[in-house]
Amino acid sequence: MDSRISTLKHINLVHRLLTKVSVEISDRGLHHDASKLESPEKEIFDEFIPQLERVEYGSAEYYELISQMKPAIDHHNAHNRHHPEFHDDRIHGMTLVDLIEMLCDWKAATMRTEPHGNVHKSLDIAFERQRIPQSLYRILKNTINEWWPNESS
Repeated sequence: MDSRISTLKHINLVHRLLTKVSVEISDRGLHHDASKLESPEKEIFDEFIPQLERVEYGSAEYYELISQMKPAIDHHNAHNRHHPEFHDDRIHGMTLVDLIEMLCDWKAATMRTEPHGNVHKSLDIAFERQRIPQSLYRILKNTINEWWPNESS
């Protein structure tokens, strides 16, 4: 028996399934954080984003600003599934696509706060704050190392 036809069908099916996932990821990218452009988030983010860009993620100053932004943060987390807080079961309720968007969001946030932004540090802080399981932490760390190999840890 020649398995070529069966293997080509399998390859085609996997390609179609991966395309479906890539379309979902692309759609997420187009609509990422759109709630920040509308009330009640926009007014608060207008005021605080410039300040957040100047402080180090995880610092006392950072958490003080976040506490002042609580109404916007709570609204944002409730309307954006790439945040663990969106899900009743937090990070355990997320999908792979949610996790991919979350990781890209973290990386983009570190780029906004250069020179002190670092996605490895963000992951380490989130590991504690979000109670990320060790196995998922390692998968996210592996992904960071592969996607952004020049990011120092």
